[in-house]
Amino acid sequence: MGSWRFFYLVIIFLFFLFVPETCIASVQNIGSLNLGFQGSQMTWIDNDGLILVSNNSNFAFGFNPTKDVTLFLLVVIHVSSSTIVWSANRDTPVRNSDNFMFDETGNAYLKSGGSTIWSTNTAKKGVSVMELKDSGNLVLVGKDGSIIWQSFSHPVDTLLSGQEFTQGMKLVSSPNNNNLSYSLEFKSGDMVISASFQPPQPYWAMGKDNRRTINQVGGDVTSAILDGNSWKIYDQKKVLLWQFIFSDNKDANATWVAALGNDGYITFSILQEGSSAASATRIPQDECSRPASCDPYFVCYSGNKCQCPSALPSCKFGIDSFCNKTKDPVELVDAGDSLGYFALGFVSPAAKTDLNGCKASCLGNCSCAAMFFDSSSGNCFMFDQIGSLQGSANGAGFKSYIKVSASQGNGDNGGGGKGRLPIIIGIVISTTFVILGLIYGSIRYQRRKNKLPDSAKESSEEDNFLEGLSGMPIRFSYRELQNATNNFSIKLGQGGFGSVYQGVLADGSRIAVKKLEGIGQGKKEFRAEVSIIGSIHHLHLVRLRGFCAEGTHRLLAYEYMSNGSLEKWLFKKNKEFMLDWDTRFNIAVGTAKGLAYLHEDCDVKIVHCDIKPENVLLDDHFLAKVSDFGLAKLMTREQSHVFTTMRGTRGYLAPEWITNYAISEKSDVFSYGMVLLEIIGGRKNYDPSESSEKSHFPSYAFKMMEEGKLKDLIDRNLKIEEEDERVSIAIKVALWCIQDDMSLRPSMAKVVQMLEGICTVPSPPTAAQMGSRLFSSFLKSLSGDATSSGTSAPSDCNSDAYLSAVRLSGPR
Repeated sequence: MGSWRFFYLVIIFLFFLFVPETCIASVQNIGSLNLGFQGSQMTWIDNDGLILVSNNSNFAFGFNPTKDVTLFLLVVIHVSSSTIVWSANRDTPVRNSDNFMFDETGNAYLKSGGSTIWSTNTAKKGVSVMELKDSGNLVLVGKDGSIIWQSFSHPVDTLLSGQEFTQGMKLVSSPNNNNLSYSLEFKSGDMVISASFQPPQPYWAMGKDNRRTINQVGGDVTSAILDGNSWKIYDQKKVLLWQFIFSDNKDANATWVAALGNDGYITFSILQEGSSAASATRIPQDECSRPASCDPYFVCYSGNKCQCPSALPSCKFGIDSFCNKTKDPVELVDAGDSLGYFALGFVSPAAKTDLNGCKASCLGNCSCAAMFFDSSSGNCFMFDQIGSLQGSANGAGFKSYIKVSASQGNGDNGGGGKGRLPIIIGIVISTTFVILGLIYGSIRYQRRKNKLPDSAKESSEEDNFLEGLSGMPIRFSYRELQNATNNFSIKLGQGGFGSVYQGVLADGSRIAVKKLEGIGQGKKEFRAEVSIIGSIHHLHLVRLRGFCAEGTHRLLAYEYMSNGSLEKWLFKKNKEFMLDWDTRFNIAVGTAKGLAYLHEDCDVKIVHCDIKPENVLLDDHFLAKVSDFGLAKLMTREQSHVFTTMRGTRGYLAPEWITNYAISEKSDVFSYGMVLLEIIGGRKNYDPSESSEKSHFPSYAFKMMEEGKLKDLIDRNLKIEEEDERVSIAIKVALWCIQDDMSLRPSMAKVVQMLEGICTVPSPPTAAQMGSRLFSSFLKSLSGDATSSGTSAPSDCNSDAYLSAVRLSGPR
């Protein structure tokens, strides 16, 4: 009997020796956690879900319930005040049975339903232990004692005392009731808070806050740290430039937190026993300088009073985007000239013009929801989305206009039939006079036409047509443009339709004048093109400032783009002024938005047909604008036949150009994908100086994707953060765009969404692109960028029905 008792004791001992840690009562880890750990909230419920506690017991790491008590976040929490200072999965809470793992490879991750929700991505990087520091910093430490990963380098919405906030990091608030969130990051040498509109709208910058106590001149600010009762801001050489004191409490041992809330404020608090004591100082200082101080379109006044502008019929428009309401007429309602807007002091103007020009730009851009005009400077600001407005007590604001549908702007405000009767009578009388005037004018015109010679008739017809177009750009005389360009003395370039010259208008604004040459019987085409491209206004399309149609002279005046074409910056041998990754990515997104507008938001769908870096121009701030999208048919019928057969530029043509398939906007998508690859790689798509494997960059890109070596595709001169997911996203988007099968290519609107992270990007097909490789061999046999001299065009592409549905645009 004794032997059996001994045997049972051995069995029990072995059970507790080898039983998994998750199956026994949880014992809280102090200071550190060893490799091979696995546990869920349910396992650690007897310790409130907390797995690891710092040595001083102030901070703990583990699971914390959300408002929905069945869901949990993996957090670092200040225990006594219950303040969450970091979260691994704020946007994707898990259930109490989901596991956190710190495996033998040194990787820490959170799993839910078979999917990895969050990971440190530190497998096989030499991690030996996880530690929770007394500062609240969760770190993974290597065998040599070095820090391989730390939560301080991946902040969420909170910063702690001693936590360095550096260039490339970002604080992001949780979204508010309107799904608007806020972010703090370093931009353009300053620390800036922005609202998550598209594009983001900044509303505070440390460099513009007059509460700073130190203001040293130095380089761009690149880091900040909470030190005692102040926020200290340093440049890249760790020189203290600015200091922002947020409390009179000088306790050196106090633990402060700076938190970016979903109300748009940054608040400062001391973490202490049982509570957190908040400082009265907050960022921004003015309650009305936040995007959501009131509901959208409402005006915020001192005391946080909100009021809908009296000029508006309602502040509840219920329209997400006027681009989805293209058939409904719109108008700009004057909201008054004593209003301001929180972003006006932080963004560059969309244009420098007069009030009418600013209004025309907003009306011509379906994305524009509101505009603000500063008459003293001529600055025109346009915004796609609007938060709350700011009331100005002294009336020294901007001229403000809100876009509404015509039915909303002219809605009946009451008053009965008597109020409408004078309006009806006025309309009838006005209509009668207009009809009589038209009859009289047509009689005079017919008599004059019968007396004119043929050439004069044609000129008169064209003048009447152009003068009658609504929303036309400025019409210049030939002499005006001749003087503006100093008799066409500074030549900027040569295109397929003529030369481009630099000019300066009388108001001091610079222009690029395209002098059209040899257009033959192109007068009708010129009329049509000016009417179309003159009405197109978009942030990422080069704007037509004006035109000249005088005698035989045909000229177009475009806005001047000071930084020239993308090609000049992308392939220059001198790498001293190379475009950084942020700038390149913004150029890629801007180009995509311009093409999406041409494809989907214009009254007539416009297919560019010659997307290449030379046709992506850059302004003073390296904002990308697509050029040469409007001169599709300025040629004789014979030229059009040849041009339609093969046009574009070698290296950017979609495979359908050399097959019997009709081209479509998906041909532009292919060309864009080629340009995006060049932006990523900093090289031409076909480079004979490279090895045979790398000479055709797209084929090499597919091969590297199959082998999981995407880093080999990136321009070796670029400095890119390891955690920057935009690189892999951009590569995958580019490879989707250059699929041989045009049905697989995404629309440009989808491309924009994928690049901006609005939707996920699945891995593109990895099968060999035989069509592309055969096509690349064909391209090698071509010489130059000229169009084909073939004469047999695909019938689909030349049919009148097709050309009326899709407007074609070609190289210049």
